[in-house]
Amino acid sequence: MSPVALVTGAASGIGAAIAGALAEGGWTVAGLDLHPAAAVSHSVVADVSDSAQVADAVASVQRDVGPVEALVTAAGHYAQSAVSDITAEAWQRMLRVHLGGLRNCAHAVLPGMRQRRSGRIVSIASELGIAGGDSEAHYAAAKGAVIGFVRSLAAEVAADGVRVNAVAPGPTDTPLLDADSPWRAPEYLATLPSRRLCRPDEIARTVSFLLDEGDFCVGEVLSPNSGAVI
Repeated sequence: MSPVALVTGAASGIGAAIAGALAEGGWTVAGLDLHPAAAVSHSVVADVSDSAQVADAVASVQRDVGPVEALVTAAGHYAQSAVSDITAEAWQRMLRVHLGGLRNCAHAVLPGMRQRRSGRIVSIASELGIAGGDSEAHYAAAKGAVIGFVRSLAAEVAADGVRVNAVAPGPTDTPLLDADSPWRAPEYLATLPSRRLCRPDEIARTVSFLLDEGDFCVGEVLSPNSGAVI
């Protein structure tokens, strides 16, 4: 039986691309999203920011599909706002989805991984969590916190056979970026050595590498970003 990978945010964008790539690579893929995910073997509708919903979803996957050997947290939320305009609710929502979602999912799958002394966790961060960005402080802060969590958890569970890493993409061609987003502007694209946005399939291949070949990767942050951050 093929190993089970649980992908959050699997209904669209980067998450959907990751789910498809893993399925092609021989994984049995379960998806967790606010919406049903089409390209997975088992789809669960749940909110990653709600720990009880996540615990129930993971229990459902492990009961109906099998033990979760790999977790990929790709569920995301993006917004631009000047710091002076970020409301308390907007700040909390950004942290709940990104950092809270990672914590909730890791908390649910880690007991089984540690017991089996085998497992992989990859979280989708962002190059903005490394370099920051104008009018993106709450998003950059949440993604930076994800990177800190990944590095700390990686050190904590490596001796148990669990590998934890992050992928920090640059601006990626997904519906999260509006048509008039400054990241799509020709003036910005001209600053990139590759002159284009990342594609979701490129992020997916990076995740696949960490799951399938990254045995010696512990707390790494791989950043496919079209040369935006070198």
